[in-house]
Amino acid sequence: MVRLTRIYTRLGDDGETHLGDMSRVPKTHPRIEAYGTVDELNAQLGLALTVPGLPSEHADWLRRIQNDLFDVGADISVPEGGDRERLRVRSEQTTWLEEICDQVNADLPSLKSFVLPGGTPAAAQLHVCRTVCRRAERRTIACGEAVNAECVRYLNRLSDLLFILSRGANAGDEPLWEPGRYR
Repeated sequence: MVRLTRIYTRLGDDGETHLGDMSRVPKTHPRIEAYGTVDELNAQLGLALTVPGLPSEHADWLRRIQNDLFDVGADISVPEGGDRERLRVRSEQTTWLEEICDQVNADLPSLKSFVLPGGTPAAAQLHVCRTVCRRAERRTIACGEAVNAECVRYLNRLSDLLFILSRGANAGDEPLWEPGRYR
């Protein structure tokens, strides 16, 4: 269990911070960039949960994902090794995302073009979440083999799910790209 008794510590005032194993790194370290972007994604999901028009079942899934994203951040923050067992993202978490993708996608019409971000407020916010998720994925990949590969798979599948949920939030009335329309 995590217990936070004091929020400010002054330990980061010199531009460094602790990883989960208590090693010190610059705040620009790839791991910090990766789990910081995961945190940003989580905040964007929190905003998505406040937007009118988000189906209640989707909101339930997003709340579960918010919790899983803390697992992802914890995993990224702790290098392999050491004598303590650490929280790691598991393939079952990614499989669950795939199951939800398949479930929601089964009820959506086939796409005939690329989807433009927008439509309903809920769909637009889910597109923002999707793009932040893609950045979190890239930042995690930049950490190299030092990070649990399941974190990358989870983020990759999550961005797919966020795209599918945005389509669901638009209920079939989504803006589509019309190549060269305004030339």
